[in-house]
Amino acid sequence: MNDASSLGVHRLWKDTFVSELRPGRRGPIRCIDVAGGTGDIALRILDHARERYADREITVDVVDINAQMLKEGFRRFKKTMYHNTPQISFHEANAQELPADKFTDNSYDLYTIAFGIRNCTSIPAVLKEAYRVLKPGGTFACLEFSKVDNPLLSLAYDQYSFTMIPLLGTILTGDRASYQYLVESIRKFPPQAEFANMIRDAGFTTGKDVDGSAWENMWGGIACVHTGVKVA
Repeated sequence: MNDASSLGVHRLWKDTFVSELRPGRRGPIRCIDVAGGTGDIALRILDHARERYADREITVDVVDINAQMLKEGFRRFKKTMYHNTPQISFHEANAQELPADKFTDNSYDLYTIAFGIRNCTSIPAVLKEAYRVLKPGGTFACLEFSKVDNPLLSLAYDQYSFTMIPLLGTILTGDRASYQYLVESIRKFPPQAEFANMIRDAGFTTGKDVDGSAWENMWGGIACVHTGVKVA
């Protein structure tokens, strides 16, 4: 679905998302990637830490509510150097209520969620859990489709979204309804300022308090990166 909605550009957005987080820069850290069953973000985190900082000790716990997605991610990792290493693990769980015995308080340095939070029924519950499991000083990072800030681009994007994406779903998978839901879920997701406020309401200090920017738009806001830091 991400391929259809972004024409494949989501891969570049994910590359930028991870590279700007610079995992491994400060030595081995413990990461949790939520709604990341396919392993896209986890693999980028591990590769970045290894290639840029020679860090082979960073770990990523991949969490997803969808067992099939986790199976796909596990299958993909079997082809990599990280298979059967302690650096990667896969867990079936709900982002809104992570099992406290497995995902303990103050236990992760980095929490990532890419193109997944808009599908959760309670965004505040996800943010609350993210805050709980992060260590003081830990970073919350979210990559998600968002609101386009240019009127002309917004018009073109709307036309593409409501006509081409459902059509592609019908042609490629025979499933128009799922792709129609994708478009509608993007439109219902809170705009940048509102989502930034939700992150702050969960207890995080956002980028706005640090460097003047609460979020980073990609391609005019088609996608957006939000970050927050758990107060130490």
